[in-house]
Amino acid sequence: MNEIITLSDVKKSYTDSNHEVTNVLHVEEMRIHKGEQFSLTGPSGCGKSTLLHIIGGVLEASSGEVIVHGTHLEKLSMQQKDAFRANNIGYVFQDFHLIPSLTATENVQLALNKPSAASLKSIGEWFHRVDLSGKQTAYPHELSRGQQQRVAFIRALIHQPKLLLADEPTGSLDVKTASDIMELLLHVCIEQQITLLCVTHDMAVASRFPHTIEMQQFNRTMQQGVYE
Repeated sequence: MNEIITLSDVKKSYTDSNHEVTNVLHVEEMRIHKGEQFSLTGPSGCGKSTLLHIIGGVLEASSGEVIVHGTHLEKLSMQQKDAFRANNIGYVFQDFHLIPSLTATENVQLALNKPSAASLKSIGEWFHRVDLSGKQTAYPHELSRGQQQRVAFIRALIHQPKLLLADEPTGSLDVKTASDIMELLLHVCIEQQITLLCVTHDMAVASRFPHTIEMQQFNRTMQQGVYE
C-alpha cells in the first residue's frame, strides 16, 4: 500500500512572553497507508489535536518532516497549505462549525470551489444516504445535534478527500447518536478507501477502529514527563 502520511522527527514547541520554551510534541516516526483508519487516544494535553492539526497543515511543526499525499507540508506557505487542504483533506470538528445563516446545503457547498449541477446532485444523494432527506433547506438551528454533525460529515466528504481528519467528532453527542455517527463515518471511509485519523478520548469510539495510536506512548515529549 502507498503511504499517505509520513512524519519524521516532528517536534512542536511554543515560546511564551518570557522566552520560556514548552515542548508539546515529538514524534520520531509515523507512517500511515492509504485507506487505513486510526484513532488517536489519550488524556487531555497528550498532543492528540496538535498532531492532527500538524498533519492537516493547520499548525506548523517547529521542526521535522511532514509528508501528506506526497507533499512536504513544511515547504509550503500558509496559502499553499490552505489550497492543498481544500483539495485533499476533509475536516470534522466536535462543534460542527456550521454557519447559522446558511442552509444545510449551502453549508456543504462551502467545501466546493465551483458548485455544479453534478455536485448539487451529489449533495442530494449524500443527504439521502445519511438519512437527512428533506433537510437540505433547513438551517442549523432547525436540526438536532446529530443531524448537524451529519451535515458536517457531508461537507468534509463532498470533495472526495484522500484524507479525513476528525477532532472529537462525537464529543458533544449522546451515546446512541455518537455510536450511529461513528458507524456511518467508518463505513464510508472503508467503502471509499479514505484514510481516517480520529482524535477521541472515548474508548468506546476508539474500540471501533482497526488501529489505535496511544499518544502517551507515541509522543516522546510525554514519555519524558513534559505535558502540554
